[in-house]
Amino acid sequence: MSRQVTITIDGQQVTAAEGDKLLWVALDHGIYIPHLCGIREKEHPDASCRLCFVEVEGLPNPVTSCTLPVKEGMVVRTRSERVDRLVRTAFELLLSNHRLSCAKCGKNGRCELQKIAQERGLKLKLTRMRSLLVEKPVDDSPEKFYYDPNRCVLCGRCVWADREKAKIGAIGFVRRGMDRRVAAFWEQPLADSPCIECLACVEACPVGALVAKEMKE
Repeated sequence: MSRQVTITIDGQQVTAAEGDKLLWVALDHGIYIPHLCGIREKEHPDASCRLCFVEVEGLPNPVTSCTLPVKEGMVVRTRSERVDRLVRTAFELLLSNHRLSCAKCGKNGRCELQKIAQERGLKLKLTRMRSLLVEKPVDDSPEKFYYDPNRCVLCGRCVWADREKAKIGAIGFVRRGMDRRVAAFWEQPLADSPCIECLACVEACPVGALVAKEMKE
């Protein structure tokens, strides 16, 4: 059994198992830290969304909370000028390659981007950057859900759910750079892939990229 340690987050003392990742400790105690790619069960987090930065006393620079194991006496701040600047920049980078039409999205009101914007006082529109979105076709071939790559934030949660929970391996990341996307093998329609339409990927998606057709507006 892991040793219990006491840490301080935003002035609040909390206890947790030594070695647990800071992101999940904070969330378990009602302290919100923005995140998209975090998967609690994943031993080695990707830290790809760059949204979960915090400052830790004794460390010279902000660090990603999803990768940071907690230890006795750790003092954490989830908000600071540097942290807010990093989160704001990462958030707008995501928006620059995202279809910004919340009212027409099947996840409207249940989207993690909306929650991040609300929690951190950010706007769901581009203010400093121009849109880099190149419209890609929506895959409407499955019977139970659809995939809109224009709303995908490349968090990888659907890929993990497909491989680790459903044990199927129907989807993965393809291409590189700005062309990177989630797709089936050879980028074939999902209906022609090994997908069994269990909706594990839909449940894992934090935005409106994978949506059950019954939720589509």
